[in-house]
Amino acid sequence: MKLRKTLLSASIVAALAITAPVAAQETSQDTAEETTAPAAGDPEATDLDRIVVSGIRGSLQQALDTKRDSDAIIDVVTAEDVGKFPATNVAEAITIIPGVTIDKAFGQGERVSILGTDPALNRTLLNGQTVASADWFITDQPGRTFNYSLLAPQIVGSVEVYKSPEAHIDEGSVGGTVIVNTRKPLGLDGTTISGQLGYMYNDRVEDGDMQASVLLGWKNDAETFGVIVAAQKAEESIRRDGIEAYGTVTGNDYAYGAGGGGSIYNLPADWSQPPNADGSQPTLPASCVGACEDTLLDNLGAVGPNSLSAHYFEQRRERDTLSLALQFRPVDELDIEFNALDVKAGYDNISHSMFAFMGNAWNGLMKMTDLTVDGGVITQGTFENALVVYDLINREATVDTDSYNLKATWNDERWFLSGDIGTSKATGGTGRQVYGEFLNWSDYSYDISGDRGLTFNGANPFLDPSAFRMDGGWGGDPNNAATWNPGWGGNIVFKPTWDEEKYGQVDFGLRLDSPVYQLRFGAKRREHETGQRMGGVSLATVAGYGDASADQFDPRPLPGNYLDGFSGTGDLSERFTIDGWDLADYILSGDWLAPWQTMPEPSTFNDPSFAANTWTVTEDVNAFYAQADFGWDSLRGNVGVRYVQTDSNSMGWTCGVPTAGQACAATDYVQTSVKKSYDNILPNVNLVYDPGNDVILRFSAAEVMSRPNYGDMSSYLWLGDQTLTGGGGNPDLDPYESLNLDFSAEWYFTPNSILGGTLFYKDVDNYILVTTREETHFNQSQQAETVYDVSRPNNAGTAKIQGFSAAFQHSFESGFGVLANYTYADAEADNGDPLPYSSKNQVNLSPFFENEWLSARLTYSWRSKYYTQVDRGNYLVTDDYDSLDANITFKVMENLSIGLDGMNLLDSNYYTYAEVDGIANTEKLVRGDYRTGRRVLASLRFDF
Repeated sequence: MKLRKTLLSASIVAALAITAPVAAQETSQDTAEETTAPAAGDPEATDLDRIVVSGIRGSLQQALDTKRDSDAIIDVVTAEDVGKFPATNVAEAITIIPGVTIDKAFGQGERVSILGTDPALNRTLLNGQTVASADWFITDQPGRTFNYSLLAPQIVGSVEVYKSPEAHIDEGSVGGTVIVNTRKPLGLDGTTISGQLGYMYNDRVEDGDMQASVLLGWKNDAETFGVIVAAQKAEESIRRDGIEAYGTVTGNDYAYGAGGGGSIYNLPADWSQPPNADGSQPTLPASCVGACEDTLLDNLGAVGPNSLSAHYFEQRRERDTLSLALQFRPVDELDIEFNALDVKAGYDNISHSMFAFMGNAWNGLMKMTDLTVDGGVITQGTFENALVVYDLINREATVDTDSYNLKATWNDERWFLSGDIGTSKATGGTGRQVYGEFLNWSDYSYDISGDRGLTFNGANPFLDPSAFRMDGGWGGDPNNAATWNPGWGGNIVFKPTWDEEKYGQVDFGLRLDSPVYQLRFGAKRREHETGQRMGGVSLATVAGYGDASADQFDPRPLPGNYLDGFSGTGDLSERFTIDGWDLADYILSGDWLAPWQTMPEPSTFNDPSFAANTWTVTEDVNAFYAQADFGWDSLRGNVGVRYVQTDSNSMGWTCGVPTAGQACAATDYVQTSVKKSYDNILPNVNLVYDPGNDVILRFSAAEVMSRPNYGDMSSYLWLGDQTLTGGGGNPDLDPYESLNLDFSAEWYFTPNSILGGTLFYKDVDNYILVTTREETHFNQSQQAETVYDVSRPNNAGTAKIQGFSAAFQHSFESGFGVLANYTYADAEADNGDPLPYSSKNQVNLSPFFENEWLSARLTYSWRSKYYTQVDRGNYLVTDDYDSLDANITFKVMENLSIGLDGMNLLDSNYYTYAEVDGIANTEKLVRGDYRTGRRVLASLRFDF
């Protein structure tokens, strides 16, 4: 730590030395004041929307000018450029920026990584302020990532990606800060009406949806008052086909079992036989004998999938966006702005999973009859009369975001003063999940040695809905509640989340006639609250009443193009599905209840897992900064320091009466609270050397910090009673702290061209990694204390992220042009563990053509494999991924054009696998292999 402080202190001393009082260069100062990119807390920054931009080349020129004149290391995408990228959200529009990567788990960009860092270690600001965000997927824990699928490109004026910090910009980023600037009314040319009508088609869904947006802008003749109202409505059907596995099991599990018996030892009881003379129950014969036994015992450490599923996911996405911007400038020195954003989005979805469950502790592990092991992976397995399952999960999900900001600035020749107040709130999550599960048994073999397939040794049960039934339980007489044990038919669950911040900020600046031409000071107060509430109830189903068969719910075959693009899937591609809403109505109606049962009420305290997933994290942040901007001869930049005080409180629920062998009752839960407080001093320096000849050299050094994810800070816990795995939070986490060093060189060899490179180095303390340890918890299925492998986040020590990026951009006189960049990132913790979402290699290539009436653009992106998270005791890795998008626009007349955008034109597969130490062929351990289809948007665009 001393070395880090010494390096940064030396950099700042050097910066201060060069700002010694010598003769000021007026041209340097004027240039810096006139061309610096707009940023939070800088009222003197030029409004990007005032520059008239025409076409791709014009927007690229504007972005390069902003980059060239900035004091920090930044990249910019302008409003015009966003419109020329094939994109349905802002994340997809900024992927061309060097070092920016996105994750496309559901086919669209939702999380942004910058320079090899976890998305949670980057911040997204709207007009320089926090914008609350929520996620829709029930397994997502609220974090610090921003859901970019909420931001429609139509509201954007510009997007700035800061790769080096400045003291006046909010802290919290190790990788970088994305600032989304909306349009300003007084920056318009006059009365403006613009928008587009579009039709989005997905070739996997084989259907499309209408989309529309409109922007109305007006300002008075005196240019003292203006207003912009923008609205956008987007609807889209999403479909994801694929192959899934829900975890891994070992050869030892198959040989010895994991609670319900093994295929060689600890054989399950044969209840069809009378007891032995000593009262013990006879056991079934071993299923794995001969060559099977020899292979299994020689490979007890080998790993295989615990299931193999034919995955079919449907979602209806609906997004309504309304934004309002008011700007009032009664005199030249006073500017008052009000911005409001309201986004209402629906993400209802149904997941249909039909799978062989060979790793089930009571109906799978003891059924193995043959196996093949290759490189430590059980690549093939054969089973007799083993469990197959059909799960249908119906979820109603929403995400709503509201942000309001009021800012007033007084700005004259010698000083400025500005104040911001605002609030941003988001709600989301799953309002209700209705889950039904149907069981069957069959003989089958799986094979993941090359392609991923499942073959049934006989009739394919995936084609027979009448053979799948809900578990009706077991016992003496299903009509006698005293002798019958109900089964598990599914559940009803709710899990809403929320994220809210209120803030106030004051900035003050003085302008001087010296090399230090501006001094800035500011203070900010942020009050943040994030949390989730989970509750539900399991369906206690009884034979003859609740053991419904799948054919009762309008069974149907899947679409004819199901699993198109996959090969070697065997019988997985031949399966039925049912009406998910019909099943939900049946479960919610209570028609499945036995006469002595009453409809259960979902509650947070019906199950320990629900209570453990109910938590709130509050965070109060006080920040103060001072920054000096300087320019002398060929040298300019800034030096500053930001002081931040953070107080957090993590609140949750736990069982206060841990009675051994008994479940926790609702009255036994008590609320817990873990408080934490810490301070951070964050100095930084940005140096820019402009020797002429269109070459610019930059250097940045900064101490930065990033707070842990809210979900990681929480007390949440989930447990898999059958897989004996789990995951949870850790309220005692410390924040990430990093020394960031960056050096870049840029050559602007023509007015619209650049050849540049950046070296980056991040030395991170308190890096948070998920580790798996044994913990003892009460098992609801076994009604006993059980040892689980539980994964939790911990401060694992230090980590280093280092690498470089290279960028090339050029516009030829013929109308052709090209953008290309490459980024290399080497990210690793000191214990050798990988860092989340960091690809070693990333490539972007975007050639374009433009003339007076036609513009066309291709965008190709590729990123190498990257680790995402720990799940069920395994590291999950997403394999390398590429994508190709295209745009062509034809100008029908001066104010009217038609366009065609193609997205995901390669229909690339998104492949994830489990990485296990010591296993050579770990990439064969599939966890998910998905395709989401090609998307085409035809649009009519107008601008008056």
